[in-house]
Amino acid sequence: MSRDRKVLIFGGIALALIGMAYGLYYAVSVEHQTLDQMGGSLAGAFVSAAERKGPESKTLLASYGEAKYRYVRQVDVHSHWIGLGMLMIVLGVVFEELRFAERRRVLLAWSLLAGSAIFPAGVMLQTVNLQTMGSALAIAGSGLVIGALVATAAGFARA
Repeated sequence: MSRDRKVLIFGGIALALIGMAYGLYYAVSVEHQTLDQMGGSLAGAFVSAAERKGPESKTLLASYGEAKYRYVRQVDVHSHWIGLGMLMIVLGVVFEELRFAERRRVLLAWSLLAGSAIFPAGVMLQTVNLQTMGSALAIAGSGLVIGALVATAAGFARA
């Protein structure tokens, strides 16, 4: 098995397992509290609005928005790790068909692995008061993935 294929298949399996483990942790330890906070904030906002307590309603709606933001990002993190891991496994099966030298294929494989690991990690950091660093990592990781996928598509398209 070539080095690029090993990087993609074993790296993809590792990412998928990390994503599943993180999803399990989140579902068991955090998700219920987050959903409870979202529901409580939203219900409280509607009750406050019905009682004509505008400032209190706005505060509760803001609390709902923050909880929803964190919830969506956490779900995105584990699903992106799993999805990108599966994509890497599929590419690993056919990567030797790229019309590139092995050295370039290995570089593309490592770029895909690095970007696929960094992008969701950056999204996760956005939820823990590290938004600037998290956004920078998410952008860098997604850029690596996009660049590597464009190069991969070009490699498959070469005659």
